[in-house]
Amino acid sequence: MAREGFSVAAASTLREARARMNEQRPEVVFLDLQLPDGNGMDLFEDVKSRAATEVVLITGHASIESSIEALRLGAADYLIKPVNIKQVKAILSRVARPADLKSEIGALRDELRRLGRFGQLLGTSTPMQRVYDQIERVAPTAATVLITGESGTGKELVAQTLHNLSRRRKQMFLPINCGAISPQLIESEMFGHEKGSFTGAMREHKGYFERASGGTVLLDEITEMPLELQVKLLRVLESGTFMRVGSDREIEVDVRVLAATNRNPDEAVAEGKLREDLLYRLRVFPLHLPPLRERGEDVVLIASHFLDEINATEGTAKTFAPATLDRLRGYDWPGNVRELKNVVHRAFIMADDLIDAHCLPPELGHAKQVTGPYFQVRVGTKVADVERRLILATLEQCGGTKEKAAEMLGISLKTLYNRLREYQAQKDPAADTVYEEPGTRVG
Repeated sequence: MAREGFSVAAASTLREARARMNEQRPEVVFLDLQLPDGNGMDLFEDVKSRAATEVVLITGHASIESSIEALRLGAADYLIKPVNIKQVKAILSRVARPADLKSEIGALRDELRRLGRFGQLLGTSTPMQRVYDQIERVAPTAATVLITGESGTGKELVAQTLHNLSRRRKQMFLPINCGAISPQLIESEMFGHEKGSFTGAMREHKGYFERASGGTVLLDEITEMPLELQVKLLRVLESGTFMRVGSDREIEVDVRVLAATNRNPDEAVAEGKLREDLLYRLRVFPLHLPPLRERGEDVVLIASHFLDEINATEGTAKTFAPATLDRLRGYDWPGNVRELKNVVHRAFIMADDLIDAHCLPPELGHAKQVTGPYFQVRVGTKVADVERRLILATLEQCGGTKEKAAEMLGISLKTLYNRLREYQAQKDPAADTVYEEPGTRVG
């Protein structure tokens, strides 16, 4: 590595590694899991205290649980023994000197505060803030990400953002729709083929993985990939190698894989559409996108953005009437952001200068439909009791996430905490936890 411009120091134990790190400020630490005086994972806390140091994990087993846990803790990448020098060089080219990534993420946070956007993603709602936080954490790592969400929620935009905030951002980002490729051609398209390997193979063909080496591949609609090809994809994820159709020569590839689906992946496994071992490998870091109906005022923000884009293209200055914005807020948006974009475009065409409600399609006259669980209330029940039951039921439906519950109930987070404290004081068995607002301390 000295010939590549790096100075190298070696340590054979955890104790020696800590001593070396106290003497120097390494940019990259290649960390073996199995060390004579302990587990390499024990060094993570030491490294995490040094913002300028990145960790690359070395493991002897491709599917070892610890490698996945290390990526979640913040490892920049991992290598499988025996270590390949080409992979080491590729990792060093991406991992070393990542300060520009941190400044870029900081700039995106500033843009979010000023303009309500995070790169190409729009929205300031609590659910989207959680998505941005997850993107910030996982983008600079090598972790495979499984992006889930309803159709039209922006899964490809999220994948593009993950690539743009990664160390691979100067290399290719290649989205692949697994459901749009012929089953007869998908293996050749993914991994390439040799000349003469089948009828019509008139020349050598490099597949998507080979072309995107060094960059990122998005496998959209992953549950539509044929099962026999899922086996080969699993091999690529575990070993970083594959073979072209008609060849017995292994090709090494350095590609980060992102996957996306609008289906429930566990249901896809149960239905035989997705291999369970592949799901585990893809879901190192799961990232779920909320539907538009759960994003509150983001609807108006996104609609205004789309209208601004059309106005800029057409040289016009059309605006939404207040009643139109009310209609947009009240609609359920089953097609999510993609449907909203189409509706705004249609309304623009139908309007003169002011986009009135009559410019919207008829279905937007229908209010949001109530979905999800409900409970019955006996006539004469005290309002306070109904409110308590509603709040606790909503909190349970949200999995205990108070921010989401407050947003669904249309109350402030402070009000929710106040109500929960009241219920606790009444010794309600369903609210036996001490509820404190963020930023407060008990005792």
